[in-house]
Amino acid sequence: MSDLAIRVENLGKQYRLGTSGTNYQTLRDALGEMFSGRREPSAESGKKFWALRNVSFEVQQGQVLGVIGRNGAGKSTLLKLLSRVTDPSEGAAEIRGRVGSLLEVGTGFHPELSGRENIFLNGAILGMKRAEIASKFDEIVQFAEVEQFIDTPVKRYSSGMYLRLAFAVAAHLEPEILVVDEVLAVGDAEFQRKCLGKMSDVAQQGRTVLFVSHNMSAVLRLTQETLVIDKGRLVMRAPTTEAVDFYLSQGFSQEGVREWREDEIPASAEPFRPLAVRVCNPAGAIADTVRSREPITLEIAYRLNAPVQGLRVGIYLMSTRGEYILTSFDTDDPEKFERYATRAPGEYVSRCVLPADFLNEGRYVIGVNASSFRVRRYFQDEQALTFNVDAAGAPGTQWPELRLGPVRPRLDWHIKVV
Repeated sequence: MSDLAIRVENLGKQYRLGTSGTNYQTLRDALGEMFSGRREPSAESGKKFWALRNVSFEVQQGQVLGVIGRNGAGKSTLLKLLSRVTDPSEGAAEIRGRVGSLLEVGTGFHPELSGRENIFLNGAILGMKRAEIASKFDEIVQFAEVEQFIDTPVKRYSSGMYLRLAFAVAAHLEPEILVVDEVLAVGDAEFQRKCLGKMSDVAQQGRTVLFVSHNMSAVLRLTQETLVIDKGRLVMRAPTTEAVDFYLSQGFSQEGVREWREDEIPASAEPFRPLAVRVCNPAGAIADTVRSREPITLEIAYRLNAPVQGLRVGIYLMSTRGEYILTSFDTDDPEKFERYATRAPGEYVSRCVLPADFLNEGRYVIGVNASSFRVRRYFQDEQALTFNVDAAGAPGTQWPELRLGPVRPRLDWHIKVV
């Protein structure tokens, strides 16, 4: 037991839906209720929802453990429980060592304090002495690239500056256990590479890391084992390659079509109701495997139960390692944007065609998004469906080699003797 960093037994967290949380009242309101006999709805009247339930696992000291799952699966709830941000409804978690958490941008920062003051505040929260924090101070500031603004209140920082400093503090103040949620997606590509490099260093120093991410390539690079969480329950713990393959295949049909069950659609999606996403070959038939040298049709079927303004329905096309290849929406064209400014109730199919000689051989993931830009996201499923691409007959197949990269375009080459 002495080499355990984390021990979790039957951990669960229950929330109540339909309540507004803490209901603050004035003295006048309270007295009015007392004399009138009128009572506000009790929090007990809200519907109960288990965000996490019956989760048990152990993490050895120095282990880097990945945590993956769909949005709403319970990953962030698990990390909040382990970071003591919230208390469990059942079960227990035993943590051995100081925990540094980066659950969202600027976790634990006080907006009125300067960057310098927040570094020392976070170190004190971790139980470090001032001399320890001071010894790491210059390294933190240099990594975060905020030297010029270190004495400015962090409420004036851009989101990028906020994130850089938050990560630098969490990674450099040497907690025995580092808990990192999906925050790297906020930074630019260069900063993400920098953070992943630092996390590799942290792991090599023998500190324990729990890492949540939708970036499968990052999970594969940083972790040896991974937990797969679905609907609040731990469904698999396995070597990372096996866990990632299992996760990417979960809920996917092998017939080139995904149809959503009623219990898979959140109530918040109303009035948008996704019906199906399909991959079709040039003959219009649904297919799990399509040819690289032929056009590929992707279509999303859905129903609107009420009029929706500014709706856009689209896809994310990704590799099975979570790397984005493209994003496209059905109203990207200005003429269609104007024509479908408001969509009436009814059933629709939004369809697009990937051109021939576009994708390389391999397996790909389609994510679906329905939203009104900067107004509301109705529905999103990052891993709605997978499909295969066969490169037979594609350019260069006369050489028996694996071409690198997710795209394989037929480029128009010219050879000239000079």
